[in-house]
Amino acid sequence: MKELRIGDKASFTRKITSDDIFAYAAVSGDDNPVHIDEDYAKQSIFGERIAHGYHVGSFISAAIGKYLPGNGSIYLSQTMKFLDPVKVGDEITATVEVTAFPKDKRVLLKTVCTNQNGSEVITGEALVIPPEGTILIS
Repeated sequence: MKELRIGDKASFTRKITSDDIFAYAAVSGDDNPVHIDEDYAKQSIFGERIAHGYHVGSFISAAIGKYLPGNGSIYLSQTMKFLDPVKVGDEITATVEVTAFPKDKRVLLKTVCTNQNGSEVITGEALVIPPEGTILIS
């Protein structure tokens, strides 16, 4: 059985590639030109193509599902504040940290995505149900 404690942390890291951005656009249906059109993006406030915010935010889901609380977790909610753009070639680390155990065997997680320079690009909170049999230790 897995045990969870306040302060437990886990991370998932992935580099953003141009192919990933095009794949996310195709799967999500979000074909905003700031993501997929280099000429358009050069004229935008970013000066180049950027990754979709939810694409980057999905790395939080990977950290939750793979590591903390882990395989079998049920994602109930997520807040996200987008702080900085993520560009092709950025390496993003999504970190989740247990902050509380609200009622009914729920786990509240602080969620942060940082780039390779340590700058926060997304912050928020997630509420999850941990896998069956997980022991919550306050």
